[in-house]
Amino acid sequence: METTIEKTIQKTLTKLGVQNLNQGTSTGSNFFGNGEIIESFSPVDGNLIAKVTTTSKDDFETVIETAQDAFKTWRLKPAPQRGEIVRQFGLKLRELKQPLGELVSYEMGKSLQEGLGEVQEMIDICDFAVGLSRQLQGSTLHSERPGHRMYDQYHPLGIVGIISAFNFPVAVWAWNTALAWIAGDVCIWKASEKAPLCSIACQNIIADVLKENNLPEGISCIVNGDYKVGEYMTTDKRVALISATGSIRMGKIVAKTVAERLGRSLLELGGNNAIIVTPDADIKMTIIGAVFGAVGTAGQRCTSTRRLIIHESIYDTVKNSLIDAYKQLSIGNPLDEKNHVGPLIDKAAVEMYKNALQQVVEEGGNLVVEGGVLSGEGYESGCYVKPAIAEAENHFEIVQNETFAPVLYLLKYSGDVENAIEIQNGVVQGLSSAIMTNNLREAEKFLSQAGSDCGIANVNIGTSGAEIGGAFGGEKETGGGRESGSDAWKVYMRRQTNTINYTTELPLAQGIKFDL
Repeated sequence: METTIEKTIQKTLTKLGVQNLNQGTSTGSNFFGNGEIIESFSPVDGNLIAKVTTTSKDDFETVIETAQDAFKTWRLKPAPQRGEIVRQFGLKLRELKQPLGELVSYEMGKSLQEGLGEVQEMIDICDFAVGLSRQLQGSTLHSERPGHRMYDQYHPLGIVGIISAFNFPVAVWAWNTALAWIAGDVCIWKASEKAPLCSIACQNIIADVLKENNLPEGISCIVNGDYKVGEYMTTDKRVALISATGSIRMGKIVAKTVAERLGRSLLELGGNNAIIVTPDADIKMTIIGAVFGAVGTAGQRCTSTRRLIIHESIYDTVKNSLIDAYKQLSIGNPLDEKNHVGPLIDKAAVEMYKNALQQVVEEGGNLVVEGGVLSGEGYESGCYVKPAIAEAENHFEIVQNETFAPVLYLLKYSGDVENAIEIQNGVVQGLSSAIMTNNLREAEKFLSQAGSDCGIANVNIGTSGAEIGGAFGGEKETGGGRESGSDAWKVYMRRQTNTINYTTELPLAQGIKFDL
């Protein structure tokens, strides 16, 4: 007999056009798969959602050719017309926000509110891109030669390859595609093999929009499979830009591979994000920001709060408040909005979580909230764990590495805020950072040239989450990439400088004479 969850998800899949996948078949335009079959299991209840055929090398060649043909048409559309297509895509997302958010929650395991929030990010980037489609600006420059005009402009790159991670199975793709599409590019998306149905659902939605507007389906393509399918894209010279989200280890491989063919890469890699808590912090705000940052998405965000750097004068107060807050957390089915924490993505992630707790103790740390794996009714998938808190030192190996699970490390600092900033910056990652303080001088030091070395630096909000209007990305081994807002659109275009001579003579630059 079907459970309530299964009945809900079957209705969701039907609304998104991804039903009938249990035999490895596929629906939706431009989804090719004659390779091996991968199975999508939900970490919520451990049930098999569907089987999906992966992309073979021959399939990939077909995808590339289809995308190339589509680019010839798409690049000639005026940017505002491309923006109109993105606008229509955003409207479809509004209509399907609930079922798509449910699928994200069920296939990935994040809370329903976070799943719906992820779809809202897709809608927001569509809105941003629509406005941007009328603002792809170049610059007019003054020439040193009389009767000459100079300017620079931006043109589409061609094919953009997108490799996304399981933790944000739809939003990160939308960040890239919405900007790439208004730039005139076409996109090929390899989603995580741990959440393939989300990519098929998104492809079905945009495929309908393209069909309704009599546009080539190759403007948006997907490929499914493991890292081998990703290698098809990273090694192919016809893919102008690779945008890859994932681990530092993966990013280094992608960067090297793409650089060897002199391609472009946009990397969004690991984070080891910290919140500095000074004596002038608002403790209530600090606890809210730290807890959500540490346990949201079960600690599986690249912006999750991993380290809390607390001044010694308020260390015990903050620690005890955190312990009390963790006692109030409700762990369980993420589709139930009363629960704060859902499951980890799979049992391999659970093992990583267990190893981290063991290692921090072996290195001399102290578990003040012990954590552990949950079992019994409601936890049959084996993927539910208790968020843990450990007192540690910044030099511990486990603290230096990103633990992709709900484990928060408490670190103590003394003296001025400069000491806390040094601890915060003392890791190889550089994605997100925050300071909790009501002291203007501390806040400004944190944001100064000698402050946080991360791509994101916040004051009195946590490390987790980002608004569409700002560029998202990090420094150091986080990869240096920027997605979403600000001028991130330039990554998806090639820059060209133009000089026009409207005289009857040909003067050379720098006053050079060349008489014939």
